[in-house]
Amino acid sequence: MDNSYFKDKVIIITGASSGIGLASAKLFASLGARLSLAARSIDRLESLAREISPDPESMVLCVKTDVSVEEDCRNLIEKTVAKFGGIDILVNNAGISMRALFRDLDLSVIRSLMDVNFWGTVYCTKYALPYLLYSKGSVVGVISIAGYAGLPGRTGYSSSKYAIRGFLDTLRIEHLYDGLHVMVFAPGFTASNVRNAALTADGSRQGETPRDEGKMMTAERCAEYLAKGLRKRKSEMILTPVGKATVLLHNIFPRLTDRLEFSYMAKEPGSPFHK
Repeated sequence: MDNSYFKDKVIIITGASSGIGLASAKLFASLGARLSLAARSIDRLESLAREISPDPESMVLCVKTDVSVEEDCRNLIEKTVAKFGGIDILVNNAGISMRALFRDLDLSVIRSLMDVNFWGTVYCTKYALPYLLYSKGSVVGVISIAGYAGLPGRTGYSSSKYAIRGFLDTLRIEHLYDGLHVMVFAPGFTASNVRNAALTADGSRQGETPRDEGKMMTAERCAEYLAKGLRKRKSEMILTPVGKATVLLHNIFPRLTDRLEFSYMAKEPGSPFHK
């Protein structure tokens, strides 16, 4: 992979302590980027910084951040600029999922997902935007195929991912002639901690994944696609054959896609659906 594009670029990654965020941090560090890593666990971040960079003191900043809190997001941006002098890339990756039928769902679960997934993206982008406009940099939203086609049993998740896509697509148009690069990045099912930490109907954590993580795209491979999309300044990246097929079918045959999605999700172990 070409080292030159990311060398010395200042990259903020939210949700950097695991999954796609962690894999991306490792990849960008190996390519010479300067990293600002955000997550709720500062101890975990600082331990990772020592692992991924030979010079963590000067090349990596760790900021304890709950992206659902606006002031935390403002603090993340301010500390990044104070240390590195600007921002080139913002990767809005922090996110949580859920698994329950809407009829059984406590509404606080949807609020939590919107606060983290959607508002976290909005807050970080709002405060980073002046610096990204100055650098003609990139803002990325890591969404999901669930942001293109409603995913049954994940009403809050799909809603938040649709919202992020609408927000970023609109932002791109507003800054069409400002040099700002905006990318919607949609992995399919990717091996990560997101399903283990998914919220159930009452807001408690699921605790275990209902899927075979070993058969999914790895977070490391996903990070490689993310880097490729950033280098080529793509506006959209949809990963995995199943993901691409789902989006295409949803646009052409939406009712058929509804039935196929229901059938697919109903086969999950412990599915809340009843055929």
